[in-house]
Amino acid sequence: MNLPALRQRYEADGFLQVDDFCSGADLDRLERELERYHREVVPTLPEADIVYEIDSSSGARTGIRNLWRMEQYSSDLTEFALQGRILELVGSLVKGQPVLMGVELFAKPARVGSAVPYHQDNGYFNLTPPDALTWWLALDDSTLDNGCVFYARGTHRQGLLPHRASGVAGNSWGLAERPDPTLLNEVPGVIPRGSAILHHCCLIHRSERNRSERSRRGLLMVYKAAHCEIDKVGMEQYQANAKPSSDSSRSSAAT
Repeated sequence: MNLPALRQRYEADGFLQVDDFCSGADLDRLERELERYHREVVPTLPEADIVYEIDSSSGARTGIRNLWRMEQYSSDLTEFALQGRILELVGSLVKGQPVLMGVELFAKPARVGSAVPYHQDNGYFNLTPPDALTWWLALDDSTLDNGCVFYARGTHRQGLLPHRASGVAGNSWGLAERPDPTLLNEVPGVIPRGSAILHHCCLIHRSERNRSERSRRGLLMVYKAAHCEIDKVGMEQYQANAKPSSDSSRSSAAT
């Protein structure tokens, strides 16, 4: 890898696409572990570590939306997230020793996968300096129809903006003021299965609902630099106002 060139692109845009990151064999191993996870772990999870899509009319569960803190339940996923080729790139981008904060699944099930409001991940993490990122690995083709992530290029340079409670289960914290999409240089994260996008923790991003017949699963691996500290005032504001339960791991992962 040409780490200086990749870091330059990441610092300019706030995100970095990594094509064909996983081979067929790697994806097969991940799928087998996810199958085991759903079979053996999901039935035992506490409420705080799983979020379901809920039908608004009936209140019935229509699929899994989020799985949090997966590294606590799967040594295979932890091993995958700590492999050398990942840590080498992450360490360069976060400008220090990389620390794994969490492994998460955003499932976005077919037809019912809900949207994610505009937000910055550091609204949850409250890290200073904001040397942290999320590695978003596509387990399915990510398309416009099935709710790909939209990345607002360069917005990480604004720093952390004010956030407020969003009322969205699994993404309880969003930007206090919704930005004008026409003023954002948004890039859709349309990538094939096995490719990945890394984004800075202060980059504004969102996703739309899944309108397709295909799921849009993303495996997220979140990292910070070892030198990061928690802004206690920001964390207290998040915890007091968002009142998160199902997405509480987004804050605790930073501790």
